[in-house]
Parts: sequence; structure tokens; C-alpha cells
Amino acid sequence: MPPRKTPALPVRDTLHVDWPLFGELSRALALKVSKEFDPEIVVGIATAGVVPGAAVAAMLDRPFHSILVSRRYRAEAVRETPAVLSAAPPEVHGRRVLIVDETCNGGDTMRLARAAIVNGGASEVRTAVSFRTGPYKPDFHALEMDSDIVLPWDRETIVDGELRPNPKYGPGGGY
Repeated sequence: MPPRKTPALPVRDTLHVDWPLFGELSRALALKVSKEFDPEIVVGIATAGVVPGAAVAAMLDRPFHSILVSRRYRAEAVRETPAVLSAAPPEVHGRRVLIVDETCNGGDTMRLARAAIVNGGASEVRTAVSFRTGPYKPDFHALEMDSDIVLPWDRETIVDGELRPNPKYGPGGGY
């Protein structure tokens, strides 16, 4: 039997974000939010949304919490759909909540996080991302683009006491 041919996926550019750019994007996102919404709590989607979420919360001078929604966390293989792996923080009950993630493409992760926060009793929920990379429209985004993104806190991992390129960004890594 001849080998099965797989159609080539379109090649996307990759944006390597450094810390100064991340800081500017977080500042821009916090400013956009502050003009239209006054959250009482900011919730970052762990794991990658925790860093921008904490930065936005600090700039807005609001408490920060996290919720774990992931396709990868504690999975041997990337899940087809994300899973909610932690409960909504109890502090969201009766409060205006801003949910922050680093990117948003199809919106599956954001929709699950939003549902968990609504089920936790939040009075109002808005969503924000550093990078809007697909069709899902969060309430706020700092930058809209059609690129893969490598974030400064995620580009390397520690293996045997040394920094190494994160394998998830290499061939077959899913990005």
C-alpha cells in the first residue's frame, strides 16, 4: 500500500515576543479595558494566560486569580478540545470579572473559562487577550494577527539544569 499523502498545512509566520513588547501589549490591553469596563477581579487562564492576566490586573489595581483550562496540561497528547481542570475562584461570585488569556483562535478555551466563571456566580464577565489570532472575538485584544506566537516565558524550558528550546515549538510540537 502506498504511503498516505497528507495535504500540506498553510505556513504561518511566527512572532517571537520579547519582554518589552509583552509589556507594551499588556499596557495597551489594560488601557483598552479601562475605557469600557471596570472589573472587580481579573482571572487569567492558566497556564499561558496567567502572565498577561497578572500584568493587566496589576495595571488596573485589581485582585488576580486564575483558572486552569487547557488542551495540554497533564495530558500525554494534546486534547482535541480543552478541559476545565480547576473550579472558578469563589471570589468571582457577585463580581464583575475580566478573563485574560494570551491568545485566542477558535475560542474553545475562552468559552469554557467564561462558562465556569458565569457558573461561579459572576455578575458580569468580559474577555481579553494579548493576541487575537483567529475568528473568535474577545471583548478586548491588544493585537490582531495571523501568526504563531512564541512568548518570552514559554520559549525555553529547563532540562537537566539547563535552558533548552521548548520542544512544543519545534517540528511536531503542535505550534
